[in-house]
Formats: sequence, structure tokens, C-alpha cells
Amino acid sequence: HVQLVESGGGSVQAGGSLRLSCAFSGYTYSGHCMAWFRQAPGKEREGVAAIDSDGIASYADSVKGRFTVSRDNANNTVNLMMNSLKPEDTAMYYCAARFTRCGGRQWATDYFTYWGQGTQVTVS
Repeated sequence: HVQLVESGGGSVQAGGSLRLSCAFSGYTYSGHCMAWFRQAPGKEREGVAAIDSDGIASYADSVKGRFTVSRDNANNTVNLMMNSLKPEDTAMYYCAARFTRCGGRQWATDYFTYWGQGTQVTVS
């Protein structure tokens, strides 16, 4: 069955960097939409970055220029490099996947079929 497992979260000072990884298994790495969402306490889950099966990436305005999403086909992972972190980036970060192209719906939580368990990012 399909599994998504996030790693790489932690605590960092403002201005620092973290790299999150999402290892996926149970399906072929084609015709998909992969995304990173985050959820802070008391707030709704929001989309942060997404990458389509053709490599096209998109970002929320709040992270443009600071975060970079990428794919590692050899290791079946999707990575999120987060630079210039701010306290407002503090949240639980989730990886999400769907077996179809993003089609402009990459910011909708109900668009995604599979979710990881989340990894905590704390910026102080």
C-alpha cells in the first residue's frame, strides 16, 4: 500500500535552514502531484509547495524565494529545502500525494489522497 514518511524536522533559530524529505512507496513515480502542507496550532492546514510529475513547482506567496521543492527520482523522495526561516514558519509539516497531475488544485487539502504523519518544524 502507499506510504508517505516525512523526516528532517526540528528546531532552528530564525534565519536558519532545514531540509524536509518525504519518502514514498507503494506506487510508481509518474503521473502524480506531490505537495507540502503545514498546520500551526489553531490554524487551518495550508499548502506550502507542490511539484508536478513534469517537474513544475509552485509555491505559496509566504515562502516564495525561501523554500525550494525538488524530486529525487532515484530514491523516491520529494524534498523541501527551507531557508531564511521565520518564527511564523513554525508548524507541523505534511507531505501529500495524488496519482494525477496537480491541475491547479495543489492548494486544496481535499485534492490529495495520501498523507504522511507529519514532521514538526519550530523556528525561534
